[in-house]
Amino acid sequence: MKKEENISAKKVLPLGKDLGWAVQDFVRKNIQQMKAYSSARDEYVQSDSEMVFLDANENPFQNGVNRYPDPKQQSVKELLSDIKGVPTNQILLGNGSDEVLDLIFRAFCEPKEDNVIFLPPTYGMYGVLANLNNIEIKEVLLSESFDLRVKETLEVANKNSKILFLCSPNNPSGNAFSEESIQEIVEDFNGLVVIDEAYIDFSSKESWLNKLDKYPNLIITQTLSKAFGMAGIRLGICYASEEIIEILNRIKPPYNVNELTQQRAKERLLKIEDVQSEIVTILKERTKLEKALEEVSFISKIYPSDANFVLVKVDDASKRYNQLLEKGVVIRNRTTQPLCENTLRLTVGTLHENRKLIEALKDIE
Repeated sequence: MKKEENISAKKVLPLGKDLGWAVQDFVRKNIQQMKAYSSARDEYVQSDSEMVFLDANENPFQNGVNRYPDPKQQSVKELLSDIKGVPTNQILLGNGSDEVLDLIFRAFCEPKEDNVIFLPPTYGMYGVLANLNNIEIKEVLLSESFDLRVKETLEVANKNSKILFLCSPNNPSGNAFSEESIQEIVEDFNGLVVIDEAYIDFSSKESWLNKLDKYPNLIITQTLSKAFGMAGIRLGICYASEEIIEILNRIKPPYNVNELTQQRAKERLLKIEDVQSEIVTILKERTKLEKALEEVSFISKIYPSDANFVLVKVDDASKRYNQLLEKGVVIRNRTTQPLCENTLRLTVGTLHENRKLIEALKDIE
């Protein structure tokens, strides 16, 4: 790349709804011309009267799932809207966060032309999805303490840099980035900034959801897989401007979130007090786990965590990983990731599970 093609987007992005930044300028041309597939259930306007459904070629015999699910997942979105304080027309649901991220790639990145920016070590699916969509990857390593390197990140951008991905709290390091650093990137990057907040419910930092109206280039992804304990139903959430959500709705499959997922999600969202109680318990267990880890001789560093896991540095990660496996404890060896040599990622479990982990760690010393 020629030096003159490298541009920092500093002060290029006009902020606010009335200052000229238009998301349509970043949408792929073929997506601009697309119309969303209109399914049978999209065309149906709900009525209070009992209806006879002969529009979608379904099996008419009731079994709870013989009908297609709501393609707009409206009742789930309404519950999320009440909890998160974001209007339903600024919410998109996906078959896990991975589908949401894939839709973002497909809507805004032109294959073989555009690039995206990652900040390793980070969530591995960003790279998988970029490669799947034939999008160039630009990488800027985090600092040794896993902090953002804002200047270097902005300098790597060029005119084809469409999306910058931030995972905060970050996976696998566990730390949340400072508001000041994120704000500088959101304001100065001339493209879309996706903040992956999969672990935000465990963090002492506030979500960026309350800044969606201020920054039209901001996209926030969350999930029911972590704090809500619903990993098995695969429900990812995207929060963004109404304009961005409308674009993503054009290209999402019509029935991407199945009926059983919607039912279980609603049940869980109606019990938000239970979720909050579980979060409190996990955070208490994290504190106890971190204290116990200080007594393990081959752990040389315990990284600060704003998530439901703890990253630790050990003498020999592969050796310790295999030793724990032999004792029936499965953790994650992150030693192959940038800046993560000889590190292990430990999820915070129940009181019993954490005790078993600590006993195993002390037993293999």
